[in-house]
Amino acid sequence: MRDRLNVSLPVAMISQIGDLAARRKVTRSAVVEAAVASLLSPDSAEKTEAALTRRLDRLTRQMQRQERDLMIALETHALFIRFWLGQMPPLPAEAQAAANALGQERFARFLDTLGRRLSQGKSFRDDIPLDIPAMRQRSADRTDDAPDRS
Repeated sequence: MRDRLNVSLPVAMISQIGDLAARRKVTRSAVVEAAVASLLSPDSAEKTEAALTRRLDRLTRQMQRQERDLMIALETHALFIRFWLGQMPPLPAEAQAAANALGQERFARFLDTLGRRLSQGKSFRDDIPLDIPAMRQRSADRTDDAPDRS
């Protein structure tokens, strides 16, 4: 059984309803009925919450991957600097100009190699396994110590 209800809507909205009805090949009443049913549905709020939860979970995983990647980059950089400083003897003043020229040449080769790897889609991150137990434990420790912000 159906009953009639007269509603006043803005002209632009009526136009949008008409366009949607034409695209879906249904009546305008069917479009409005579906919209009202969706709004009145008791599980509408639950569906919205579930969608938000999925999005937040995806963002959390993305942030965890970014944190992992940053930690790898920082640790790699720190180890390189420590190794370099520990292995490089100080240069005498007369050898510094030649060392500077050699350093500039090596840096140019480094930039070429970096550009080539990036253009091929390769990254150092891809060479590192995702499941490193020590990193997983450190990450879990930080998560446990973090204040609850919910």
